[in-house]
Amino acid sequence: MQRHYGGCLGMKERYEGIDGIKAYAIIGIALMHVLANAKYGMGGFVFERLIPSFTNLVFLFLMVSGFGMCCGYYQKIKDKKISVGDFYTKRYCKIWPYFALLCALDFVMSPSKSALYEVFANLTLCQGLLPNMNISVIGVSWTLAVIFVFYLLFPFFCFLLENKKRAWLAFACAVIYNFACSTYFFDANHIADRAVVNFSARTNVLYCAVYFMAGGLIFLYRKELAEFASMHKVIVGVILLVDTVAYFALGGSTLTMLFFCVAALVYTLGCNRGGGVLVNPVAKFLGSICFEIYLCHMVIYRVLEKLHFVHLFGNGLLAYGITAVAVICGSIVFSVCAKGFLYKIEIFLKKE
Repeated sequence: MQRHYGGCLGMKERYEGIDGIKAYAIIGIALMHVLANAKYGMGGFVFERLIPSFTNLVFLFLMVSGFGMCCGYYQKIKDKKISVGDFYTKRYCKIWPYFALLCALDFVMSPSKSALYEVFANLTLCQGLLPNMNISVIGVSWTLAVIFVFYLLFPFFCFLLENKKRAWLAFACAVIYNFACSTYFFDANHIADRAVVNFSARTNVLYCAVYFMAGGLIFLYRKELAEFASMHKVIVGVILLVDTVAYFALGGSTLTMLFFCVAALVYTLGCNRGGGVLVNPVAKFLGSICFEIYLCHMVIYRVLEKLHFVHLFGNGLLAYGITAVAVICGSIVFSVCAKGFLYKIEIFLKKE
């Protein structure tokens, strides 16, 4: 979910719609978290099924991550224009300062011995290697943890993509792994008391690998897919709509979510002209800081909760709407200010 996802760095192709799809995804996730945590008394399809389903938009982020990383680094690693050490250094430097600031704020708000352990795990960015990453300090950072494990494995990922047959075989293995995790490896015989330990399959990189591999495959066929999506936008849009309907009609399984994410990303590849819902200044701005918004939005929510703002306007639609807007706007302001603050510190340290 970093900035490089907005286009193919070092390449002529640039997919302007990527920022837009990330922007809408983070707004959807924020809406979902506010609804789930505040427990407003609203019913109906929108509040009982549609908004709660936005939790699975994180898988769209994972697919965009796989695609975006390939755009930025696949050719460089393949041609050895960047060393593995430099690649890892860039990943740490890109993520760590902002995430460390958030972890410090979270710990100050809720200090405890367990939080101290979790802050340590978070700051290493290796929490995704834990057998059960049940971490409450910046709880949404499980996505970051899975993505960072993907970063650690990215040189091997590039090896898998060097040959299209190998890439498709790896994708098939990822599909099987996802199914095996759901039906066998993560069952009661392998993980006792799942509910007690709050285990979630989605925090495991093998479970999520299918989305990274799908993003990699889309990268391999990006020119053909972008051309098709640009020339036949209505057809791709209809396919995306059908996938969306199938998701709710058949249930939010890996299969329906995978088809939705693929259709959404392919549709996005065909959106390169300004003025649309995916390509506009607002979407581009939000997409450029979507990762920061994602990591901080629950911290902003908790601040509002401590200030008794969440139910200040009751327990209905008005309260939900005002709180959601406050969380999203607060997250935007915090992200911009925090990035500016960290940038000034970086400049100061370089001068020293």
